[in-house]
Amino acid sequence: MKNPKFQIFNGSNGQFYFRLRAGNGEPILASEGYTSKSGAKNGIESVKNNSRNDARFNRKVAKNGQFFFNLEAGNNEIIGKSEMYKSKRSRDHGIDVISRIAASAPVDDTTD
Repeated sequence: MKNPKFQIFNGSNGQFYFRLRAGNGEPILASEGYTSKSGAKNGIESVKNNSRNDARFNRKVAKNGQFFFNLEAGNNEIIGKSEMYKSKRSRDHGIDVISRIAASAPVDDTTD
């Protein structure tokens, strides 16, 4: 993983979002919208803290048979959602990557 990072950006609806990109540039975790930039920053800190705990990753299977996960806080609120994966193994690899990179990933604020 060369350059993993979080990115904060504005959505077309005026809300703030963040995504975590792996070292290869691919997005591996995406947030829901926040009404403030500080909310998005708090969400990133929550990812950094909760991604160290495997129990916070809620592994799921979609109706179409693809695999995904949600990263959840201690109160079961969703902090971030993964992309869809074709295999359970790929999904679990995504979780492993987040567990390893999130805590030290820098933040790139594209809203400035």
